[in-house]
Formats: sequence, structure tokens, C-alpha cells
Amino acid sequence: MRSYLKQYIDGRWVESEGGRRHEVINPATEAPVSEITLGTAADVDKAVAAARRAFDSFSRTTREERLALLERIVAEYKARAGDIAEAIALEMGCPISIAATAQVGSGIGHLMAAINALKEFTFEERINNSLVVHEPIGVVALITPWNWPMNQILAKVAPALAAGNTMILKPSEEAPGSAAIFAEVMDKAGVPAGVFNLIQGDGPGVGTALAQHKGVDMISFTGSTRAGIAVAKNAADTVKRVHQELGGKSPAIILEGADLSKAVPGALMGVLLNSGQSCIAPARLLVPEDKLDEVNAIAGGMMQATETGDPMTEGRHIGPVVNKAQWEKIQGLIARGVAEGARVIAGGPGRPEGKDKGYYVKPTLFTDVTNDMAIAREEIFGPVVTIIPYKDEEDAIRIANDTDYGLSSAVFGSPEAIRRVAPRIRAGQVYVNGGSPDPSVPFGGYKQSGNGREFGKYGLAEFMEVKSLVNAFA
Repeated sequence: MRSYLKQYIDGRWVESEGGRRHEVINPATEAPVSEITLGTAADVDKAVAAARRAFDSFSRTTREERLALLERIVAEYKARAGDIAEAIALEMGCPISIAATAQVGSGIGHLMAAINALKEFTFEERINNSLVVHEPIGVVALITPWNWPMNQILAKVAPALAAGNTMILKPSEEAPGSAAIFAEVMDKAGVPAGVFNLIQGDGPGVGTALAQHKGVDMISFTGSTRAGIAVAKNAADTVKRVHQELGGKSPAIILEGADLSKAVPGALMGVLLNSGQSCIAPARLLVPEDKLDEVNAIAGGMMQATETGDPMTEGRHIGPVVNKAQWEKIQGLIARGVAEGARVIAGGPGRPEGKDKGYYVKPTLFTDVTNDMAIAREEIFGPVVTIIPYKDEEDAIRIANDTDYGLSSAVFGSPEAIRRVAPRIRAGQVYVNGGSPDPSVPFGGYKQSGNGREFGKYGLAEFMEVKSLVNAFA
């Protein structure tokens, strides 16, 4: 059992004040794998006080000083990459092959994007006789989920630090180990005391305390829409800035003339990569009616050939989902899809053959789905794909936009067809004929998928206030 029982506050590892022990379960074995102490409001008070003390000096550091600090963090992060990947694989079930590449690599990508953005960022601008300046917003609270731990931690920590803020990070209690190792990285890199603080804990305890705290100037949250609404309500009384990246139900539109041999696998891989536990996963596959049988055959074969296996074993298999509650939710939605009349081509209820323990889900493919079914509307967050036929481009656009969410989407087809369709999709990202997230371009959602943007210069600007020095050049 790996122990991360202390909190990192004001540059030191300290005991929690009144916290309680929490075991993290390995989703592949259903046995405890690590332990943390769930923090308290008293821990939050200490961390906020430390961050406020540190802000006065850190906010006045130069661009060059912060660049040098970020470079040291990159070096220390790379030195601990193997430890971080192992913690992710053990605690949330991502296969080590993906944890060591995409999961850990996303953190490096955000650090480098923040470095590049900081190098080029314009902190001062003259407008008429006035000077407009960008300044760090203050003490920021960062609440991150379990599904892509380093991606979401570094998408917040790197720009917040680059902007000159101080911070308190609350990672998910479902996958806390990689965050604890990251705090060790920050310590060894020489981040000044109080600039970065780590409080392990759950949402009702630490998350609520951070959102309500009058000493916190901004809260940046990534998680479910339900939890995001609670965060915003808790933050309202202190009128702090609330930045959110929330749920998604992304469409992948395969247009007439698209190469199905590339488009269908490209869309499915976006779902299977992390066992469907990605907010941008294009789990609604929209296809022309006259191509439905062909898509069913390609997609069905791919899903049936997808293996599940031990996250600590190298290979191309997918791992389990994060915990029992998530497994039960997915099973319930699969059963509901069957009850509502969708046809199962691959997978279905229960564990994969040969698995009698672990939170493994059969890679499941539904066809004959209509967009009013629960499996087409609710965020499943598992390796489940729905195929929805459409009549023409207008129908495809209508179905794609008929959702409460607007985080991401994908469009496959010719350049001419994509130019017609992509601008009309109400989502923060449109992936054109596939591709991977770029840490330098803005990331965020429309509608109930959140507000604000992360990544690169857009993420850097989110962590700043704008001040006008009126008549400064008179």
C-alpha cells in the first residue's frame, strides 16, 4: 500500500488537522492500492493563508524568473515520469502503455505550452493615452478529476504559475498518487513556499471549503456538470471568478464521401483510448443512412476485437473503469439502451469473458439509436459507442447540436464538406478528420460544458486580471 497521508502546505509536508484516512481501490483488482488523508476546512485555511503570504512577492517576479522556474519543473517532472505513470495505472486503471505516454506526456505538453505562451505574452498595451496591463489574479483554487490526472493538473498549474499566481490544488481522491508525486516535483524544482499547495480531499469537504473561501480569488474546476453547478453556487457569495470545464457528449459526424476505413476507426479510438473516460470522447457516431450497414460492420469488428486487460501489462488492450460506482452506472445505461430498443452489435452487459473481478466493461457498440435515447444523451464515460443514422447534412448538424453539452466534436469528410459543416457545430472544438488535442490552442466548451478556456495563451489569460491605467501617457 502506497501512503500519501500528509498535505503539502507552505513548502512543507504536514499532518492534516482533523482529516480522516481514505483508501484508494485498484480498479483492476478491487483491492486497496494507496491511502491518503482527506483534508478539512482547517487545512484549506492554512493553505490559503500560505498562498496569500506568498502572493505579494511571487506576483512581482519577472517573466524570466517564472520561465526559469517552469523549466526546472519540466526537468524534475521528466525525472519522475515513470513514478507518475505507475500511480495513474494502479489507481485509475489506465494501461501503463498509455499512462507512460499520453497521460504523462500531456503534462509535459502543457508545461511547454505555458512556457511558450509566457515568452510571447503581451502584458502591457497602449490604447490612446492609457496603459492596459495584465496582472495575476491572486490565489487560485484548482480542482481536478481522476480521468486524465496530469493533463488536467498541468493545464491549470502551468498557466496559473506562469501568470504569477499562487495556488491550492485539490486532485480527485480517486487518483491522488500522481498529484502527490507532482507536489514532490514542485518542491524539488524550488517553487517558493506557499506558491503551490496540495490538499488531498473530497468535494464536500475540501472542494466546498475552497469554493466558499473568501481568501480565494478564482476557482478553476474540471469535472461533471452536476459538480460544476455546485462549485459555482458555493463560489457565488464571494463573487470569485469561476472557470469550468465540464461534461460532454461529443458527436463524430461521418459525412458522405468520407473514407470509412479511416473515419470509423479514428472516431472509435477517441472513445477506447482511456476506456471511454475522456470528456471529449466522440461517443455519438453520426453516419449517413445509406452507409449504416457498412459502418456497423467496420465498427462492430473493431469493438469486438478490442481486448481488456491488466493495466500494469504492456499492450494495446484497454483497462477497467475507475471504480464500482462508475461500473454500475455504465451497466445501468447499457441495460437502458437495450430496453429502449437500441441494437447491440458488440459487447453488452456484464464483465468481459474471463474477468470475474475488476471494474472491466465490455467494449459496447449500439446501432439503430435515436438521439432521444438515454445512451445518446447522457455522458456514459465508458467504452460505449452509439451509431445514429442521419438523412442529410442538415439532419446531421441538427442531431449533433441536439445536446445539453458542447465540449467537443469531430467531422470526417472532404475539405469542402467540412467547411460547410464544422462552423455550424456548437462546440468548443471540432476535430477535422481526426487528430489529437493541441496544448497550445484553446480548450473549453459551449452550453453546459463550461465556461472559459484552457491551454496556451488563452489559458494564461484566464488566470489574469486586466487593469486600465487611464490617461497614463497624458
